Amino acid sequence: MTGNASPRRPRIAISLGDPCGVGPEILLGVLHALHVWADVVVVGAKAGADLLDGTSDQRVHWRWGHPQGPAPEGFRGEAHGLWTSTSRDFHEPRMAGQALWLDPTPDITQDLLTLGQGSAASGRAAVEAVKTATRLVMSGEADALVTLPLAKSAAHLAGYDIPGHTELLQQLSGSPITRMAFVSPRLSVVLHTVHQSLRSVVENLDADSVAETLSFAADRFIQFTGKKDLRVALCALNPHAGENGAFGSEELLLQDALVQAEASFLNFDGDSSGPYAQVASPFQTGPIPPGWQIFPSSTASFGGVRDIEIVSGGHEDLHAISKPAPRFFGPLSADSLFHRAARGEFDLVVALYHDQGLIPMKVLEPARAVNLTLGLPFIRTSPDHGTAFDKAGKWVADPTNFLEATALAVRLAGRAKGAGWRAEVLPGL
Repeated sequence: MTGNASPRRPRIAISLGDPCGVGPEILLGVLHALHVWADVVVVGAKAGADLLDGTSDQRVHWRWGHPQGPAPEGFRGEAHGLWTSTSRDFHEPRMAGQALWLDPTPDITQDLLTLGQGSAASGRAAVEAVKTATRLVMSGEADALVTLPLAKSAAHLAGYDIPGHTELLQQLSGSPITRMAFVSPRLSVVLHTVHQSLRSVVENLDADSVAETLSFAADRFIQFTGKKDLRVALCALNPHAGENGAFGSEELLLQDALVQAEASFLNFDGDSSGPYAQVASPFQTGPIPPGWQIFPSSTASFGGVRDIEIVSGGHEDLHAISKPAPRFFGPLSADSLFHRAARGEFDLVVALYHDQGLIPMKVLEPARAVNLTLGLPFIRTSPDHGTAFDKAGKWVADPTNFLEATALAVRLAGRAKGAGWRAEVLPGL
């Protein structure tokens, strides 16, 4: 083929999540917007959409048909074509959506599911959807994966012993290390621990593992932001960062972790690979496209504050190195650190446990924060909310977070493949 062929569109795989939660209605309601950005492959129980047909306040209509194109090689299940519209006669092209729908569990029918209630059936449908969608991105048949929320309790009822998406994706991909990150226009956070009790966080805290999180988080964020002198702040565990031992001694351990993290980048010159070059990544080393930003229209300003004085945790000797390398700060009291990061003083915050990082993230950016998994050989994003069973079928769930997650997946896929794909959540979408 010769001539000016049109560039390929990105292909985004979306796992439906729990078919009895808000995932299906969020997807159906905004498919018209997603279709503007990319070709969409939905993976999940078709029964999740069937449950919504005829519900009160239904905001969108859909119809099924033969898929436009073949199902992926090796797929075992049913493939459908999906079309959505705000009009029952589907004559409003501006609001029309289209997707290939792959159902890996066609035996899970509508009569086995209850809207707003997780079960063994819904848990199996959700997990098998993730497995199939992961195979799509790992085989190159999709450029990125967006996961709608599943219920861990339902997955457990189905016999899957998984703490959540991140751990399942690590298992499926064979990655030696993953971390859960959250990015937004004003704040980026990486969690050191995720789904475990607060008691176990304290009992198992050690310098080596915290140093690993610090250096790995810095390594991955350098890759896709292109910022070689990344400023990474570590949360303290105790109030007032322990106040010189008055409220605990764990901060001494955290100081050791910071020194280890800084040492891991001593041979980093800005052009070479970081300390985790052996971990597969969807991004290639090399220059970042001019003007690249995670959130293209975002600003770092917060509260009108500009010139910031950076206060270090006490390692100025290493921070004074002239070559470009990440700088680590802390341990800093969590009650003020997130505000400082949101003002632009730091590029990335490492939180020690789940709620320490997610409470400020959800307060500051309730609609725009996106879950991004670090360490996978492919791009995976997810909205920063759960299944919301209590809202299922009411058509009141806000889709903005899911739109942000999908738009980020498209942009990151374009960044990884040098395709320049663009997607941004604009008013009216």
